[in-house]
Amino acid sequence: MSPALAKLGRSLSLASPFASRLSLCPSSVSLASPSFRCISRPRARMFSSLPRLPVFEAIARHDPESTVVIHSNSGRRFKYGELLGDVCKTRNRLYETAGRSNIDGERIAFLVENSYDYVVTLLAILAAKSIAVPLSPAFPAPELQYIINHSEALMLLSSSKFAPKAQEVLKTELDVQPAFLQLNKFQGGGPHEKVVLEKTGPGSAGMMLYTSGTTNRPKGVLLPQSVMTAQARSLLQAWEYSASDHLLHVLPLHHIHGTINAVFTPLFSGSTIEFLFPFNADAVWKRFAAPFLTPDQTPDPDSQSPLSRREKITFFTVVPTVYSRLLTTYKSLPIDMQSAVRTAISPANLRLAISGSAALPTPIKAAWSELSGGNVLLERFGMTEVGMALSCGLDVADRVDGSVGWPLPGVEARLVDVDTHQVIDKGHERDPDGRERVGEIQLRGPTIFAEYWRNPEATAKEFVDSKDARGRWFKTGDVAVRRPVESAGKSTAPSQKDWTRGDMYFILGRRSADIIKSGGEKVSALEVEREMLALPQVAEVAVLAVPSGKWGQKVGAVVILDKDHVPEGRWTPLDMRRALKGRLANYKIPQVLKVVDHIPRNAMGKINKKMLVKEIFQDEFSGDEM
Repeated sequence: MSPALAKLGRSLSLASPFASRLSLCPSSVSLASPSFRCISRPRARMFSSLPRLPVFEAIARHDPESTVVIHSNSGRRFKYGELLGDVCKTRNRLYETAGRSNIDGERIAFLVENSYDYVVTLLAILAAKSIAVPLSPAFPAPELQYIINHSEALMLLSSSKFAPKAQEVLKTELDVQPAFLQLNKFQGGGPHEKVVLEKTGPGSAGMMLYTSGTTNRPKGVLLPQSVMTAQARSLLQAWEYSASDHLLHVLPLHHIHGTINAVFTPLFSGSTIEFLFPFNADAVWKRFAAPFLTPDQTPDPDSQSPLSRREKITFFTVVPTVYSRLLTTYKSLPIDMQSAVRTAISPANLRLAISGSAALPTPIKAAWSELSGGNVLLERFGMTEVGMALSCGLDVADRVDGSVGWPLPGVEARLVDVDTHQVIDKGHERDPDGRERVGEIQLRGPTIFAEYWRNPEATAKEFVDSKDARGRWFKTGDVAVRRPVESAGKSTAPSQKDWTRGDMYFILGRRSADIIKSGGEKVSALEVEREMLALPQVAEVAVLAVPSGKWGQKVGAVVILDKDHVPEGRWTPLDMRRALKGRLANYKIPQVLKVVDHIPRNAMGKINKKMLVKEIFQDEFSGDEM
């Protein structure tokens, strides 16, 4: 705690609203500052019941002896039967720290590693009818400071592992000083306590995730509990989660992908979540292979491998860069391991492998299918504000290359022409000249976020009023085309046939970064990237809009070369154009090329193209030599 803050705390009376944010119970405090003094306050009344949230009702119905979470490295297990009791205990500690049993709608930030403790913490905040604000431990203190200030967090929670990080944040000059609570670590094997579900509603319970802030300061995306539940129920139908599913979780937990898709939704179905984070390709391959190796084939046959390693993984959802890394490292695995891996990821064992959060290059999709013996990656489209919105179906025929499928159950989608701003009605996907009409994806339904926190201007800007009085449409900023695919949309499965029908959506990219307007033509950066990645010379690529006085914009490409196919490391723009001739129309072929050793990506594999083009192509902004 800063000296200024400590001085301010000493000068305030307990009657002050600001002082109430400083008040902590002694059992909650782990601050190193010798000047910090605990202020005693009344203990809040403790409860052995939880509000009747749909997620708690679902958990209460599951087999109490079934496994909810496994820590992959240690093999420690936690059962569904102990989960609600641990949630209740943690929720009561929140009341105790706040000094009151009504913290409805308060924001509670937390720094907890990917673990059973994270699951309990998230659910405990919902149980307090508060708003959970998960923080990334990888963020520097100033970024965490911004989120705490912007959300006006009542509390900052942390596990013991991240207590030093939390204390570093608390020592910064925060606008509002949150109470601090260091959480106890659960060991598993606890009693299956009876927890009563009250008839009370969810109040303002929810979660707030922060956008990446690529153009402005990050915005807080408010997802009420009702929205979280609607997103989970949509995925339950579309992807058929079940109690027999065993998810391997390798994603960060401050994004929608890792929280809703791979934690919140499986809790509804009684699935097992196994945390193996941070992602390490060798560790993931070993985990996949373990159930299919004999004892003498294990990497360390003398060690006692955790029992969890004998259960096959049935569900895997990650970003394209993870699949790329796995495919690259596969060739270095021992022969026995390679054989076990192929068995583990085959359609007979890995029920569902999903790719999202960034465009999936065709070569990665094809290579995974070949390696796995026909397990085709399922592509979907989503974002922080809407959860998952579009998805291909479970039938292999419905996993069409380059498509993100159809609107998910409960989601309405439409395309709005980027030039005329008119809705593209079904059957009118082409203009009078026969060209495909490109439209922005707009969405509505119960899965859409409520608002940008304390930012009504930004919220209003991203919604469009409807003419049918059935709710506003959210402007995603992503553009796409709709196309009929004769071979798809014929599933007879009850969970699929109601939504996997009609024309499929094909994403062209972000309207602001991936649609390049060059000489009157529209070029999809994602289409060009897909074709370039099919070239043996290209390991990674980012296609960008480079400002041009002559063309408005010109197509630029930033490339990492595959050294096996370009051993000298020299690949000229002319070489590139020759390689792409016949694959792309001339106006789509990049006019400028830069070869680099590294393309920066965020935790979800995304590239900030606006920043990259300034860094890489600054000298090309006024040059039209090609």
